[in-house]
Amino acid sequence: MMNKNRKQTHFGIDPHTRQIVLGKWRLTLPESPLLRMLVGGLLVFGGFLGFLPVLGFWMVPLGLLVLSHDIPAVRRLRRRFAVWWARRRNGTDASKK
Repeated sequence: MMNKNRKQTHFGIDPHTRQIVLGKWRLTLPESPLLRMLVGGLLVFGGFLGFLPVLGFWMVPLGLLVLSHDIPAVRRLRRRFAVWWARRRNGTDASKK
């Protein structure tokens, strides 16, 4: 039986706490939607400059994850990707047939 007090590790946004969950790490998002979109946009922009020192291409997916909290089109893409990834990991991908 699973311990109910133990938090599951997953990747995405926890809708109850508004935190980005990356495995065991949790990052709190700003309360303001405008500030969240600014942070997400800056992460995506910085990710496109990933060839420069300090910045990295890892910033693009993190920025899209932040933007998916407020922008429906990005949210749909994130959900589609999550479903595809889960099917692929479970070996039930319909495109393999």
